[in-house]
Amino acid sequence: MPTLSMFYGVIIRMFAEKGGKHNEPHIHAVYGEKQVVISLDGEIIEGSLPANKMSLLKAWIDIHQDELKANWQLLLEGDVHFKIDPLK
Repeated sequence: MPTLSMFYGVIIRMFAEKGGKHNEPHIHAVYGEKQVVISLDGEIIEGSLPANKMSLLKAWIDIHQDELKANWQLLLEGDVHFKIDPLK
């Protein structure tokens, strides 16, 4: 699963699941033993992160909405993803 970005211990990945479990555009985020799947509009699909990390993740999604959508489309078409800047 391609890694898009990493910040404050949160690793963010994305892959297009054609016919998979989550058909809507989404990312997977991991922080330690915790994992969350979250749509590009900020809705939690499954899992959880600590509240402070979830707040950072949602802010990052808001900031990088266009880049996330572009990456989703690239992955759907079988193209290579690009990295997205972390929160600083």
